[in-house]
Amino acid sequence: MNAGARYAHLRPYMVPKSLSELAGPTSGIVNLPLSLDWSQQRRYDLSIDKDRRCLYEAVIREAMNVSELRRFLDAGLLLHRWPSLWLPVRAKSLWQERFPQLRCAAAA
Repeated sequence: MNAGARYAHLRPYMVPKSLSELAGPTSGIVNLPLSLDWSQQRRYDLSIDKDRRCLYEAVIREAMNVSELRRFLDAGLLLHRWPSLWLPVRAKSLWQERFPQLRCAAAA
């Protein structure tokens, strides 16, 4: 890593080829593995807006392969929650470059 590079600019973020790949749960309780969430919570109730948002932020930030995105994210929920997700700038840019509909959702 060169001296001027920041980890946030070099960190790999996974992005699926298509939003239709994202067919994760839309309801119920989701328990994230330690590899995706080091917090003590790691248990998310998808009926609670804050839990949905936190789960999506953690998975997008920490997924190391696309299969984790497929397992935990749902395309419809992602589109709906996208404007309120707090993500690293680079992660958000990568997703919006691949999926213009997310950029439109963020602008709405």
